[in-house]
Amino acid sequence: MRTLTGLPKAHLHLHFTGSMSIPTLVTLASGQGVELPSALVDSVALEVPADKRGWFRFQRFYDIARAVVKGEDALRTVVRAAAVEDSEEGSRRLEIQVDPTSYAASVGGLQPALEIICDEARVASAIAGVQVGVIVAASRIRHPFDARTLARLAARHAGQGPGDVCGFGLNNDEWEGDTAEWDGAFRIARRAGLPGVPHGGELRGPEHVRQVFRHLEPTRLGHGVRATEDRALLDELVAAGVSFEVCPASNVHLGVYPDLGAVPLRRLLDAGARVALGADDPLLFLSRLNDQYATARHVHGCTDAELAALARASIDASFAADHDKQAWRTEVDTWLADEPDAGT
Repeated sequence: MRTLTGLPKAHLHLHFTGSMSIPTLVTLASGQGVELPSALVDSVALEVPADKRGWFRFQRFYDIARAVVKGEDALRTVVRAAAVEDSEEGSRRLEIQVDPTSYAASVGGLQPALEIICDEARVASAIAGVQVGVIVAASRIRHPFDARTLARLAARHAGQGPGDVCGFGLNNDEWEGDTAEWDGAFRIARRAGLPGVPHGGELRGPEHVRQVFRHLEPTRLGHGVRATEDRALLDELVAAGVSFEVCPASNVHLGVYPDLGAVPLRRLLDAGARVALGADDPLLFLSRLNDQYATARHVHGCTDAELAALARASIDASFAADHDKQAWRTEVDTWLADEPDAGT
């Protein structure tokens, strides 16, 4: 089999704090004299049921980790580490998702927080060899007016290159808030040329995917796997050209599906959906980008040609410049043309 590390790809669903490895988290915590709970650093993947109690436990651990990301050096460390990890897995483009509100207090405000992250994304792109774009994401647990502030901030940094804000998202607990109330923020982002990449269709089913589609007009859906429960809706999304950021490990560890084989990757592909595999939160799920491709290969039976198609789809769904996409697609073709080896 051809090595998955050698397969050029794009990584489009990775959260800022959740991107860290345990050693990176421990280093940041040690620098602040913070003692982390053993359950966060014991190298056992978090598993919770797909209900409010399960989400609360996930969010509690995420908040503990986020609390140690304070100050400019910590923000830069997270970006740099994410870029290096992705580069080592063969990623050519990383679009890391962040709500700068969570880090603003330690660096003097929203704008400095985003500027630091974008600046380090440019530096890391040059050093690590993977192009890093930034997705600004609002949170469902904050007021929709806060999202409009973030959308205006994101618009001032919009672009396709390294360190630019390339999209606008909405994350956190899918059950929180009225999705339609975030339409204003997404309109602001679209006017600035920023595509929408809201979460939808993981914890909640197709009825919520339909709300996200109608009100937020996504270019990509964060997750979206539950759309497979309504074939008419799935066909509508595919026809509209909406891409799916599918994170198999997340789906299992958040209790959406009982095991990796139950994740509806094949159903999405058979319906003609453009799928970009993502790791979501490696810190908590202990599963990085290539692990998702390994799942496609070993659990869902994807051939190397199908893995190459998934990699091309991730590149096509990215918000990189067209000339960069073409170069990376050519590299995927080269990977597939090479003779298989003993790698996995």
